[in-house]
Amino acid sequence: MELRTLRYFITVAQELNITRAAEKLNMSQPPLSNQIRGLEEELGAPLFIRGKRRLTLTDEGSLLLRRAVQLLDLEEKTRQELAAMKSGVSGTIVLGLVEGRAPYLTARWIAGFREEFPLVRYSLWNGSSDDVLDRLHRGLADLAVIAAPYDTEHLEGFPVGREPWVAIIPRKHPLAQLPGDQLPLARLVGQPLIVPTRKSRIEAIRKWFGEIGAEPDIFCEMSNYVDAVALAEQGVGISIFPQTTYTPNDLVVSKVVTQPARQAEYVLVWSKAQQPSGLVQAFIDYVQDFLEEDKIHSQRFRVREAEHILPQETERL
Repeated sequence: MELRTLRYFITVAQELNITRAAEKLNMSQPPLSNQIRGLEEELGAPLFIRGKRRLTLTDEGSLLLRRAVQLLDLEEKTRQELAAMKSGVSGTIVLGLVEGRAPYLTARWIAGFREEFPLVRYSLWNGSSDDVLDRLHRGLADLAVIAAPYDTEHLEGFPVGREPWVAIIPRKHPLAQLPGDQLPLARLVGQPLIVPTRKSRIEAIRKWFGEIGAEPDIFCEMSNYVDAVALAEQGVGISIFPQTTYTPNDLVVSKVVTQPARQAEYVLVWSKAQQPSGLVQAFIDYVQDFLEEDKIHSQRFRVREAEHILPQETERL
């Protein structure tokens, strides 16, 4: 398979119409149709079901589409790395980030690193821990910021930050009216709860409630922080989520869950199977220096809100 042919195939799969795909590729329809038929013959499988007005991807076509996009992403990343080797400290660093505080931590590192290396470019990708790690293992990301724990057999890494678990409460809810910015876990017993989708997280939350002899009333699972806030805004329940950098929202109140408290820990990781490039290693070294010098609490990098710091011995969830 040639990369050019894969580009043709991706365009046809996106348009699901040979005529529109040919126009988009600035070529005539017959050569494009011949390229697709040749690809099907080479692979020994039909890629499209051809209807009167439009095409439909077969299961084989859907699989090839996913793989073709991955291959072209990897090709572009390779070109960028080769260009960086020619021109010194330049190129693109690709980072995969989980929800929560990871994007805010990364933004601070980039702000500082950019002052030293202004020619460097960045590509950030957000997703679940599983999605982020999948891209890292396939070589489509150089680094990832994920929530601990992580696979130390296949990944190298170090802690970069932590944050408390909080309850995101509809403003009109009675618990939101209580004084202070903390809320004992027992107050959440019997409340309809919205929690992260990850199975390991749900099990950990059940164990957390079990420590006070209770069972959480989980009625909804969500995949990201935006979902958690949106659901709480509408008053359908209370969301439990790691605290993130504060975004003003008059419809919800956020309180740190205590008695017992739990914290999420973030780690910067990379694959042991792939030696970091010079540029990526320079970025890793910068992050380590950044943390050792505690720049995150300096006036230069401080965020507007005061961060709630839990005791160091607080258990991780």
